[in-house]
Amino acid sequence: MPTLRDSIGSEIRRIFAEPGGQAIEISRNDTGLFGPQSVCWQVHGDVTSMMIGGIASLLLQMLDPAVLAGVWDHSVFRQDMRGRLRRTAAFLARTTYGDREQALAEIARIRRIHDHVRGTLPDGTPYEANDPQSLAWVHVTESLCFLDAYIRYRKPHMTMAERDRYFAEMAQIGRLLGADPVPCRYRDAQRLVARARPRLRFDERTREIADLLLHQPRLAPFHHMTMQAGVDLLPRWARSMHGLSISLPARLAVRGGTTGIAAVTRWALAPGRTVRPAR
Repeated sequence: MPTLRDSIGSEIRRIFAEPGGQAIEISRNDTGLFGPQSVCWQVHGDVTSMMIGGIASLLLQMLDPAVLAGVWDHSVFRQDMRGRLRRTAAFLARTTYGDREQALAEIARIRRIHDHVRGTLPDGTPYEANDPQSLAWVHVTESLCFLDAYIRYRKPHMTMAERDRYFAEMAQIGRLLGADPVPCRYRDAQRLVARARPRLRFDERTREIADLLLHQPRLAPFHHMTMQAGVDLLPRWARSMHGLSISLPARLAVRGGTTGIAAVTRWALAPGRTVRPAR
């Protein structure tokens, strides 16, 4: 069924294209920061789990008041969510699969943007995007959610050694971005999230950003199912903070349906095209 496969594959690549529809350019003159045998290449190449992990990580990240303020005060997220998500996809593609020069240039570009993101929280506390603790929160929640989605929908028996190797690889990006602390092991990342819980908050601004993410017009095929899978991936306490719930029957339906979606997506992008989002 080449026509159906091509149609689905083209739609998936469109989602991850640069704003304007251009393919993300990847230089591959060397193996970059990781290389084809890395766990990062495996995890970041599974499109469905990356989309689910991305949704879950955004819902977690916005619970940190300083991270939320940076989005609220400086980002075009509310006006151009698709563009923001595509720029994130481009960052991941270039830092994971690009050559070393391209990866380092992409990280430097993000740091320059962060240099101008600062302000004051509603309670008067100053914040800045290059704060190491805020960067660590974004880095760790993103990495955890990507990996947990991959484990759930691609490799449920992933060993702890492989999980630790993923975090050790991703630590390179975290450190280059200026994050601190940067865990190199899966359990350490989970502990960092647990320690952050006392400072997390949910308010009307959090609600507005979360609603924009979860209820905007269709971003992709199977949009609703993917969003629900992202909510399901959240820890129970995070769902509770957002006022989100998912019943056991709904959870089973979402996981079963998403497993099917993931299989279709891999089929549409095969052979040899599952590894890199939108090149």
